[in-house]
Parts: sequence; structure tokens; C-alpha cells
Amino acid sequence: QVQLVESGGGLVQAGGSLRLSCAASGRTFSSSAMGWFRQAPGKEREFVAAVSWSGGITNYADSVKGRFIISRDNAKNTVYLQMNSLKPEDTAVYYCATDHFPTYNGSPFRYWGQGTQVTVSS
Repeated sequence: QVQLVESGGGLVQAGGSLRLSCAASGRTFSSSAMGWFRQAPGKEREFVAAVSWSGGITNYADSVKGRFIISRDNAKNTVYLQMNSLKPEDTAVYYCATDHFPTYNGSPFRYWGQGTQVTVSS
């Protein structure tokens, strides 16, 4: 069974930074792609970023490209999302997700964390 626990959310002013973490349990973490998604109030959940099993391939939504960096530490079973130059429109609940495929290709993830709130004030 895969379990994901996010942390690192909070309140930050526009232009600031936050780093989210997602700790995963399960023996297949190091061979699985990981993703970050977000959902703002009244909006559908949207893709933010993904990283391949080795960390060698990353994907980003256009809205965060150049500001956010996804990375992973397989020794710690943890994936990170470094968020810089935050904007009020980045305010959302951020979720990490995974599944048993090595590289993200748009396929839906089956395993999700509970989410962590990020609020960016103007």
C-alpha cells in the first residue's frame, strides 16, 4: 500500500518562496514517477509538475515553469516542490501523487496525499 504525506504549506507574501515535501511509504517509490497537483477554491485540480523515477525527467505546467522546481531524494522516499516568486494565483491546496509507472506521460495517478494548503497574500 502506498501512502503519501505532504508538508511545508503555509502563508507567504507574493514574491516569497516555500518548499513542499511529500514523504512516501512503499517499496516501489524509487521506481515510480511522482507528481504535484493543486486545486484552488471553485476550480478543478490541475497538474503542476512531475518527476521521473530517477529524477532525470521533469515536466511543468506553463504557469509555474521557471518558478517551481520539482526534485526527489529516493534515499529518503521524498519528493519536493520548491516554489519561488509566488503569486496570489498560486494559492491552492497542493497534492502529491504517484503510481507504478516510471515516467509521467499524462496517465492518471492512483495514489494521492491529503494535501497541504498554500496561501499567497498580495
